[in-house]
Amino acid sequence: MSAARPQIEPRVRLMEDEDLPQVLDIERRSYDFPWSEGIFRDCRRAGYGCLVQAAGERVFGYGILMPGPAEAHILNLCSDPRARRAGHARSLLQGLLESAELIRAQSVYLEVRPGNTAARRLYDDFGFRVIGRRRDYYPVAGGREDALVMERLLLPGEFAGD
Repeated sequence: MSAARPQIEPRVRLMEDEDLPQVLDIERRSYDFPWSEGIFRDCRRAGYGCLVQAAGERVFGYGILMPGPAEAHILNLCSDPRARRAGHARSLLQGLLESAELIRAQSVYLEVRPGNTAARRLYDDFGFRVIGRRRDYYPVAGGREDALVMERLLLPGEFAGD
């Protein structure tokens, strides 16, 4: 009789160099026009909030937060297509908002495809609201697609103690 291996609970943590192969694999399987390894490395080098949702060595998703004066911008939030609907994006978004609060951001912005209903529902659940549209923002086969711009205001101390 063999002993069952204990399950490691996924947790949000800082992205490390060792995570990049899995992050890139998830990125390439998720997008027709994926970010390059250089973009991820540049984000880390610039001091952006680069997080992963991982259990042990397995990465389930990642998020990138760019800080700015009194605000932050979520540049990328993605979960592994093979592990979607398991709460990984929700945990990562929570982590990104906590990171934004730590840098004293008063608001957080992001762009989302109008047709990405799962992401829009997640952002709605976290209190984001549509404030505008960026024309021809995303590349698509044969052209460009608009993006909705969403904003979430942060309350002082909202994530303290979580």
